[in-house]
Formats: sequence, structure tokens, C-alpha cells
Amino acid sequence: MQVRELTNAEEEIMKVLWKLEKGFVKDVLAELPESLPTRAKPAYNTVSTIIRILEKKGLVGYRAYGKTHEYYPLITEEEYKRFEMEQLMSGYFDNSLKKLVSFFVKDRNLSLKEANEIIELLNRQKDS
Repeated sequence: MQVRELTNAEEEIMKVLWKLEKGFVKDVLAELPESLPTRAKPAYNTVSTIIRILEKKGLVGYRAYGKTHEYYPLITEEEYKRFEMEQLMSGYFDNSLKKLVSFFVKDRNLSLKEANEIIELLNRQKDS
């Protein structure tokens, strides 16, 4: 399956579907946070339209119960994270993990404790 980049709204819907594992539009709507303190949740029709777009992109499937549809993700959150990381790595860091880590060390003031935890993680990966 070809994973494609999602808009912010599509990604929010996918996060809810990953959490719920399956649900009707009303279930997805109930899980969505308020957009801003001064704005209400999106309309039912808006959520329904976004879900149908995700379906056309091949990222969401459904089971029909009469005129009602129960939706479920066709890709895992892990698959989408992997896709997003590949996009980030190729677009900004020349596919170099060293450049990515270097960026975070400089930009986020990575602590010695965090650096040691990363080294431990890499060593465990190497040993397995």
C-alpha cells in the first residue's frame, strides 16, 4: 500500500481512528478535541467528508450497515510514522541519521542523560 502525506485535518482523523481502531463518524467526532478555545468541533459533514477522502486515498476502509458506515484504518500508526520520518530524513537531512541527531542535539540542548539513553537504545538494537 502506498502511504501518502496527510493534511493536518486528515491526520487528526487518522489519530482518532488509530485510537478507536474502528468507529462511526459520530464516534470520531466525539473524540476530536476542540480546534481552538473559541471554536467548536468540526461539523459532522466535515468529518464525514474527510473520512471519505481518506477512504479514496486507500488509508481507511469501512463496513456498511445499511446507510451507516463503520470506518477503520488500513494502515497502522507505525507505518505512517515511518513514512513521515522517511520524508523528514530525505527532505531535510539528506537521509543522514547523524545530521538528524546533530540537529536535535544543537536545537533541543540534548542532555547527557538523554544522549546516554539514545546510546543504550542503539546498543540494544545492535545486539538484537
